[in-house]
Amino acid sequence: MTDNARWVTSRIGRTGFHTNIRAASHHMIADEPIDVGGTERGPTPYEFLLAALGSCTVMTLRIYADRKGWPLEGAVVHLRSTHSHEKDCEECATTEVDIGRIERRLEFEGPLSEEQRTRLAEIADRCPVKQTLERGIVVQASKD
Repeated sequence: MTDNARWVTSRIGRTGFHTNIRAASHHMIADEPIDVGGTERGPTPYEFLLAALGSCTVMTLRIYADRKGWPLEGAVVHLRSTHSHEKDCEECATTEVDIGRIERRLEFEGPLSEEQRTRLAEIADRCPVKQTLERGIVVQASKD
C-alpha cells in the first residue's frame, strides 16, 4: 500500500446495524432493512458494493466517450443481487458466502451509433472495480 492511500473507516455501536462510514471528508451510513432488524437509514453493505461497481462503470464510460469525442450525454447502470447481506452475515462463521452473481443493465443516452453503443458495452466490462471483483481480492488483516 502506498503512503498516500486513504483509510475508509466504519464504526458500529453496541446494538443494531446502523454503521457510520467515513472516507476522507465524506460521511455515509450503512444499515440493514427493517425486516431484518435494521433501521434502513442507509444502503446495505452489498448495496454499497453495487454502488462502487456502478459508479466505477459510468465513470469508465465517461472517460472513454470523452477521449473518443463520442456524443454520450449520459449513462445509467442498473445493478442488483438477490443475496441478503444479513443472511450471509449469520452464516459466514460456518459457511462460505459470496454474492454469486450481479445482474447489470446498461443505458446509454445520446445520439450514438450502434457501433458506439456496442463498444461502450464492451468498455463497461473493463471497469477497474469489475475487474477487481472478478479476479478476487485478498484482505490483509493487521492488528492494532
